[in-house]
Amino acid sequence: MGQNEPTGRCVVAVDGPSGSGKSTVSRRLAVRLGARYLDTGAMYRAVTWAVLRSGVDLTDAESVAKVAGDVDLRIGTDPEGYGVTADGVDVAKEIRGPEVTGAVSAVSAVAAVRELLVARQRQMIANAGRIVVEGRDIGSVVAPDADLKVYLTASEAARAQRRSAEDASDVTSTAADLARRDKLDSTRKVNPLQQATDAVVLDTTELGIDEVVAQLRELLTERGVA
Repeated sequence: MGQNEPTGRCVVAVDGPSGSGKSTVSRRLAVRLGARYLDTGAMYRAVTWAVLRSGVDLTDAESVAKVAGDVDLRIGTDPEGYGVTADGVDVAKEIRGPEVTGAVSAVSAVAAVRELLVARQRQMIANAGRIVVEGRDIGSVVAPDADLKVYLTASEAARAQRRSAEDASDVTSTAADLARRDKLDSTRKVNPLQQATDAVVLDTTELGIDEVVAQLRELLTERGVA
């Protein structure tokens, strides 16, 4: 962190559906702010990897919760290069694969899993002081007192195109998978994907990453925390 960069508390909550640009925007904003970065989705994915490895039934909430409670989950907060391990195994690549992607919504819907990870996320935010946190329930549940809450969105076509470009997948199948996850995440009973009532909604369909980051920094400057 440079000498001229602010060091006071600053919590930015970035929510939105897959493919809206959350990860890239959040990491870049964190770098510009001299802040930490937390990808809460990676935490749920790492737990999902552990659940799949254990072989328990995804519909058995109690067993899924036990795996979540037992796994040694560690995630870095360096926006320029963070790692994710589960029981000492580097799972950064595995958690982005199709198997985990197909199961993560089911695991994330388990109330005990969310309670466990939300508590962990809140502690990490408190310890960091300056941090950009991305996910699906950050502004509404995890950090309701964030200095800035942002809900990023984009057209379904743009989101599918971006995600398929990231993992070299078919656009049509990617669009179908995103729609499936959107429905599951938006309709789950516990902490669903939703826009916080006081969040700034930003449609990124026609915006470049730097444009989005610039707008967010302007909003933070207006709040006196940039």
